[in-house]
Amino acid sequence: MKLSVHRAFWPAKMPFRITGQVWNEFEEVVVALSDDGHIGRGVGIGVYYNNDMPEGIISSVERVRAEVEGGLNRAALQELLPPGGARNALDSALWDLDAKRTGKSIWELAGVAPRKLQTVFTIGLEATPEEMATKAANASRYGLLKVKLSGDKPLERIRAIREARKDVRLVVDANQGWTFEQLRDIAPAFADLGVEMIEQPLPRGEDAALENYRAPLPLCADESCLHLDELDQAADRYQMINIKLDKTGGLTHALELAAAARERDLRLMVGCMCGTSLAMAPAYVLGCLCDLVDIDGPLLQKSDCMPGLTYKDGWVEPFESDLWG
Repeated sequence: MKLSVHRAFWPAKMPFRITGQVWNEFEEVVVALSDDGHIGRGVGIGVYYNNDMPEGIISSVERVRAEVEGGLNRAALQELLPPGGARNALDSALWDLDAKRTGKSIWELAGVAPRKLQTVFTIGLEATPEEMATKAANASRYGLLKVKLSGDKPLERIRAIREARKDVRLVVDANQGWTFEQLRDIAPAFADLGVEMIEQPLPRGEDAALENYRAPLPLCADESCLHLDELDQAADRYQMINIKLDKTGGLTHALELAAAARERDLRLMVGCMCGTSLAMAPAYVLGCLCDLVDIDGPLLQKSDCMPGLTYKDGWVEPFESDLWG
């Protein structure tokens, strides 16, 4: 088996802002594994708040080159590398390669039934509530919006968006930007405005107060639940888990985390760190098991890989094996 790895850059349609971060382009690390005429591909983007960046992803992949080219399988990979972008890229490439070697689809290999998915469309953080309401109004063909918020006027922003889009489904993501007092004060108003879920309101490691808090709408852990080892603590504080393959280190571990979360009666969301359809495809598989889907990465870019996923009005069709798996 031969390994190759390279970086790919995808310009954003417009600056994409969340609490404390802005992206003008999205960078991927693309891994390809070739064996006996078959090529499997996978993407790692990393988790910026864990300092899991492209340079480190490439370095980690190169460190295990000998093991990979010696015939590494997905089970052994879970022990060889920790959760993160490098393991995600290799895990995804191995799933793809296994599908091509066996002639089976990813749906057969993973034991997941494909279905059409509705993804959120993300409204990035802007300077004023009015600007965000305009973005929401311009996204009129999307029926499910995920709104990025900070500690600055979150309620005013949601009120403005609700006024602009009275019929749309709304979820919000604070990206660790609130205090507990702020959450407690504004959550009832969010529920009254029809917000269906609040994602990661408090900073990672500073959310113990949620253990004794009964929110009027579900709270979802993102930064506070990276992988299976963090599930027990998150289950005491949240009602939903956002599973991202760059956090879990690939689809293999993500499927284990999803099963364990369901055993604890938690709702499931699949998320992404943006990226192309090649990055979204493994997440799509997990999305078929989830209650909420966030795989709109290609919609935020000026272009996408080819072939890519088929998006229409926020709905995504099951993909073919020429993309992945």
